[in-house]
Amino acid sequence: MLMRPAFDGHDVVYVTTLEGLAEQFNASPAELIPDCTRSEKRMAAQAPLALLGVLLRHRPHVIVSTGALPGVIALGLGRRMGARTVWVDSVANAEDISMSGKLAKRFAHLWMSQWPHVAEDAGAVYAGAVL
Repeated sequence: MLMRPAFDGHDVVYVTTLEGLAEQFNASPAELIPDCTRSEKRMAAQAPLALLGVLLRHRPHVIVSTGALPGVIALGLGRRMGARTVWVDSVANAEDISMSGKLAKRFAHLWMSQWPHVAEDAGAVYAGAVL
């Protein structure tokens, strides 16, 4: 949500795994998808289907993700559909790119870290942090 001002003036759809988050931040329109992790096989199968539905409904030109595995899936599906893709690794990962971030590298047209030393070590782009 801290990145919202960067998208002012653009047609944005927010996608979250957290029920009530969009309402809490008055982020509209928003879509709720199931969360998944690599250890939850059933949910890891449901999330891509939900994301595919979101992508087919909205046909985004650009997908920006700061999230975990659902964000990686969104980038992968979106890239196959012709969207430009951007990964911004979480500011919480101060020592290394996150596991999801490492997976996202193969799908992201622009792969970023919010820590200059992490970006340099990993080969990511650093353009500042949101905190």
